Amino acid sequence: MNDSKTILALAQQTFDMESKAIGNLASLLTNDFANAVNCILESKGRVIISGIGKSAIVATKIVATLNSTGTPAIFMHAGDAIHGDLGTIQENDVVICVSKSGSTPEIKMLVPLIKRGTNKLIGMTGNTDSFLAHQADFVLNTFVEKEACPNNLAPTTSTTAQLVMGDALAISLLKLRGFTSQDFAKYHPGGALGKRLYLRVADIAQNNQKPSVGLKTDVKQVIVEISEKMLGVAAVLDNNKIVGVITDGDIRRMLNKYDDIRTLTAHDIMTSNPKTISIEELAVSALELMQDSGISQLLAVEGTTYKGVVHLHNLINEGIL
Repeated sequence: MNDSKTILALAQQTFDMESKAIGNLASLLTNDFANAVNCILESKGRVIISGIGKSAIVATKIVATLNSTGTPAIFMHAGDAIHGDLGTIQENDVVICVSKSGSTPEIKMLVPLIKRGTNKLIGMTGNTDSFLAHQADFVLNTFVEKEACPNNLAPTTSTTAQLVMGDALAISLLKLRGFTSQDFAKYHPGGALGKRLYLRVADIAQNNQKPSVGLKTDVKQVIVEISEKMLGVAAVLDNNKIVGVITDGDIRRMLNKYDDIRTLTAHDIMTSNPKTISIEELAVSALELMQDSGISQLLAVEGTTYKGVVHLHNLINEGIL
């Protein structure tokens, strides 16, 4: 069994080396980065990203990030490209080659094939004196002094630098395109993230029952309504307008306060001016209002019309929380 202090020290050393490498990237930025971003923005095609080995894995991640933030991108493995996949590149596409050394055999074979056409080539490399750097129209410098690997062999620090450079490209493009959270939702309709961006109160309230009582409804019937509708709440209506709310908590407080409840009505135990939320609001806004108010239900309204209930459990079930 190895000493835990030694293991933690090794982890910390890795963190330190990689964070320093990332910090140094800012000093390596040149106008080539800005020109590369503008080139992609002005392009009528896609971004084709290629690499070999671990750089290919990084390239697939950059492709995923670009696609999810409004920049169409495709991964093309450098090895496959020289064996038939070169046809992936269309006339208006911009090509990014990712390579630490910039001089692997596959890159040396691929780059001249790309340069035969009119496509702009962006080289992301840690060696600005490499074959790729000399051939590229724009160079994104991802130089690192040393890998975190003690033998300085396994791609670690260098791939981290490539990932960060890719993120910088994606975020710059996102900002300059004016890409909004609504746009983001279009590309992320599934999962909790997507639901936070598009699921509305109406989508939840319409699937719930709609518990309600009148001002003069007797307490026994109020309890029955709350129990049957299973939302722990009932809206108190007067001429179809919300004038109050009764929750499970109100029922408990009533039982503690009164020995005889037979003459009580909804008006006697309701909470006036209840919290409401428009059915057009995002469900995540309902969650925020519940958290701020310390409550677990909200009455959903359209204007002043009662439309139903959204419950904290609904939001949990949808993965919003």
